[in-house]
Amino acid sequence: MKRSPKPDWLRIKIPAGEDLFKLKKDLTSRGLHTICQDAKCPNMSECWNKNHATFLILGNICSRNCGFCSVETGKCEEPDRFEPEKISEMVKIMGLKYVVITSVTRDDLSDGGSTHYKKILDKLKEEFPDLKIEILIPDFNGDRKAIDTVLQGGPDVLNHNIETVRDLYRSVNRREENYNISLSVLKYSSSRKFITKSGIMVGMGETTSQLKVLFNDLLENGVDILTIGQYLQPTPENIKVKEYIPPESFLELKEIGEKMGFLAIESGPFVRSSYNASALYSKVRRIS
Repeated sequence: MKRSPKPDWLRIKIPAGEDLFKLKKDLTSRGLHTICQDAKCPNMSECWNKNHATFLILGNICSRNCGFCSVETGKCEEPDRFEPEKISEMVKIMGLKYVVITSVTRDDLSDGGSTHYKKILDKLKEEFPDLKIEILIPDFNGDRKAIDTVLQGGPDVLNHNIETVRDLYRSVNRREENYNISLSVLKYSSSRKFITKSGIMVGMGETTSQLKVLFNDLLENGVDILTIGQYLQPTPENIKVKEYIPPESFLELKEIGEKMGFLAIESGPFVRSSYNASALYSKVRRIS
């Protein structure tokens, strides 16, 4: 069956401006990457014009090849030992009060890159004591030593995306085992008393029943915050969109999740993991 054209609610005007171009120049001059660029986030211009960005550390080449992601895969480079200082400088330039740090998956590194995460956390905590830091980590293959290394850096939010329902893992080039590993990462972080967050994409062929099972799995493993967004095929090589979910369905999913027990949910066609991250964190802090 031929998929219908992209609906009107997914057509947005791309803003521009001097501040946006200056930020791109500042990032490029320091050799820094953002997941906004590398994953072709639809909110990039909106967030960048507000001086919001999610920094992508450990390079921009991933050791895995997930069917939904546009980040380049292949041979990874050595971590940039000056990256903590570079990110600290950008945080100062942008005047950030809340920052999100994420990375590609680095299965080629013995610690998965966890020590690099901690170095960046330590630098930011030292330079900006009041800065709130959210980290969006890979699964580290479930290695608790690696997770402990990151958590020792004292992030304010531990984010790890489970991405989709268990039944679709094989179809997006992931092993079902990775679903269980992701749950274990979230459960362990929650058990250490960190605010825990996860994100999913819809429109990949999942059913509402499957989503409810996923919601329950996340809640049982201690997740406080959930983000839900529309999967958009970033390149012709990625898996195709099965369905465009209308805005009212995102509201229904949010209501379902809130009734089930999530403390904060952001749900909408253009929602991504770090969208309105500061507001979601503040909401959970008020509730707790």
